[in-house]
Amino acid sequence: MVKFLVHDKNDSVGVAVTDIKAGETVKGYFMEEGNEIEVVSNSDILLGHKIALVDVTKGNQIIKYGFPIGVTTHDIAVGEHVHTHNLKTARW
Repeated sequence: MVKFLVHDKNDSVGVAVTDIKAGETVKGYFMEEGNEIEVVSNSDILLGHKIALVDVTKGNQIIKYGFPIGVTTHDIAVGEHVHTHNLKTARW
């Protein structure tokens, strides 16, 4: 069962389409290409929230829908919950 969607092949995060539990191996779907990816979640992630697909070091951009949406405030590992606790908006 697909648990997250990836909208653009360059995205560094996927969007949860259902709640995800820490330690769960979850399947994602690349909407552009039709490929699937598996990631082990290291955090509980709620529906609509983001899961990291790649390691991103502090101060680097997070890409969602093919566009930068913010800058990391901490190092983020694959499978981690990406949200306001570790991401600062790119708008201000």
